[in-house]
Order: sequence, then structure tokens, then C-alpha cells
Amino acid sequence: MVDTMALQLPFIRASRMTRTAPHLVGWPFADDEVLLDAPDARLSPALVAAARGDHGPAAGLLHATRAAAEWERRDRYVTRLAAFARSRPEWLDAWLATAPHDPDALLVGAQLAVDRAWLSPARAELLREVSPLLTASARGDQRDPVPWRLALDHARGAQAGHRYFEELWAAAVRRAPHHYGCHVAALRYLAASWHGSHQECFDFADRAAQDAPADALAQALPLWAAFGYLTDGCGPEVPRERLEAAADRAIALSPLLPAADPWPARMRNLLIFVLVCLERWPDATEQLRLNGPYATSFPWDQVSDDPLGHFLRVRDDVRAATAGRPSWHPRSERGGRVRSGDH
Repeated sequence: MVDTMALQLPFIRASRMTRTAPHLVGWPFADDEVLLDAPDARLSPALVAAARGDHGPAAGLLHATRAAAEWERRDRYVTRLAAFARSRPEWLDAWLATAPHDPDALLVGAQLAVDRAWLSPARAELLREVSPLLTASARGDQRDPVPWRLALDHARGAQAGHRYFEELWAAAVRRAPHHYGCHVAALRYLAASWHGSHQECFDFADRAAQDAPADALAQALPLWAAFGYLTDGCGPEVPRERLEAAADRAIALSPLLPAADPWPARMRNLLIFVLVCLERWPDATEQLRLNGPYATSFPWDQVSDDPLGHFLRVRDDVRAATAGRPSWHPRSERGGRVRSGDH
């Protein structure tokens, strides 16, 4: 059995130090070259322009994703733009004032409203108040599944009932049967509803992955179920073989995605987390090589207030384990239970 309680213990090396990693073959990036939550080449200009108060590049980017039905990238870009607008909202306010019915602006605005409500102690009540924004964003383009992913997140935070959730889920999969974001949102809702019932979450994730194309991000859904189990610390034991199978499916997906690229980095960071929990050191080493210099806040922010530092320490531990020296799991540094259900 995987020792899930070990994840709640602090790292032995609790402080981050400045150091330079050896430039090993296949591992060429020193610590100070690793980037946290780096935007890809398409998103970066939109964020730079937004920092200057110009919403034009963001509008052009999201319009392009909608025109080309690039729903996975659209979902990621909407989330990142809304996160930026939490601290710098002026460009989004100007965009909505200029084009109040623009489906792209409405979607970013709805994501921002949900994000803000999620951080409040009165989460459920505030989320119910933003329902009209979700409806407006969903009417923007009938093909777009991203508003429905947001609606599924909203349903989880508002503690909506199963019947309402099932209606939202049906609307989401009609638009994009294998959309990763919608499936992750549904899996998180189910995990919250079935707290401790990890078998059901694995069943849902496995079915979705089996139905998806080999190169679809949906292949990583069982990895989410494994992460939820490994960080939950309650419920009946899941057989080790099921955790291994979830990791194996994500390992098969990883080479089909661009190497050393920000786009798949979040999936690879999650895979590295799970592989380290399973003590699969050679596989973790290979994923670090494919991942390149890209750390992502998730999943490391679930176990540490310093996600970049935590990623670097885990990277060191993988290297140490591969060399035959003792290593540690990506366990919590907060002294409390790992958060597996955060927004």
C-alpha cells in the first residue's frame, strides 16, 4: 500500500537554498533556469499587453481559439487571463465596457467572478449570485464547452445537487465529448460528493480515458483520481495496481505531447508528483527530462506555500533516488492535511 499519511509530514530539508544542478545529459536546467507557470508563446503577448492595459491581444487570442475550436487551449487561456485580472482588472473592465456582449470577454469575466467568490468564506452564497454571468457566457457561442466547465466548477462550489450537475454535464459533453477541463471539473465535483469513495472516481476517470483518443489530455484523468486518493488520507484502500495503471496511461500520453513546452507542463508536473509517491524513480526522471524547465503551481501548491522551491526539492530527491541515495515523498510542508479539492 502507498503510505498516504507520509504525505502529511514535512520535508526533511525545509528551507530552499540557492544551488546549481549538475548539467546531466537529458537534465540540462539549473535551478535558476526553472520557470514557474510560464505562459506559452501565444499567451505571453496577451499577458504583456494586458499589463499595459491593452485587451486587444487577449481578445484576438480567445477569438482565434473559438474560431478554430481549440477548446483545451481556450480553457487554459481563459483561466490564466482571469487569474491575471484578479490583481490587474483594468484591461478586462475596459474590454467589457467596449464590447459588453463579446463572448470571450464575458467568459473571462465569468471566470474571474467565480474565482473571486471561491476565495470568500461566503463561497456558496456568492457563487449563486454569479449565475447570470455564467448564463451570459454560455450563450456566447453554442459550440463552446468552456462555459460549461466553469458551470461545473460553479456547481461544486455552490454545493448543487446531482440532478443539476447531471444536466450541466450532459450539456458539456454534447459540445466536446472528450474535453479535459470539463472532465476534471466533473471529477472534482464527484470527489467532493463521494468523499472517501475513490473507487467511483477511478471508475469515472477510467471510462473517460478509455473512450478518448490516445493523444487527448483526457488520458490523464485517472492520474487526477490517483492524486485525489494519494492526498486524501481517508476512504478504503485503492489497489496499488490501479494507481500504477493511472500513471502508466499518463506516461503513454506524455511523449505524444511537445517536450520541454509550457503547454503540457501541468500534466507532467502532476505525473511527476504521482510517480514520486509510487517511488517510480526512473519514470519520474524521464518525465522531468520531458518536462524541461517548466514548474507549475499545481500540484505543488497543494503541499507547500513555496511551489517552485518544493518542485526543485522533489527534483533533487528524484536525482538522489536514481543515484541510489535516500529520497522523500512530495509531502506537505504545512503540517496539516494536503488539500486535494481546492479550486
